[in-house]
Amino acid sequence: MTQADERVLEFLHDKEIVASPSVIAANIDYTQEYLSRRCRKLTDAGLLQRVDASNYRVTDLGERFLAGDLTAEELEHTEDHLE
Repeated sequence: MTQADERVLEFLHDKEIVASPSVIAANIDYTQEYLSRRCRKLTDAGLLQRVDASNYRVTDLGERFLAGDLTAEELEHTEDHLE
């Protein structure tokens, strides 16, 4: 999990929106290319859901992560995909 990953999740959660990596990048100061890769990783880990060709939203698992409700065992599976 990178700092960018947490910022992506927080941005989508706080704004309660579905957004593309370019929209997210414009708001959290990372490049669109980098955030595209991170969004794919977060999707693979189950923390984001791809809703169409370019937009993402936070999943229930992502919400639980942000709330601090994930146990180490639950996060272990997620971390395998985030490297």
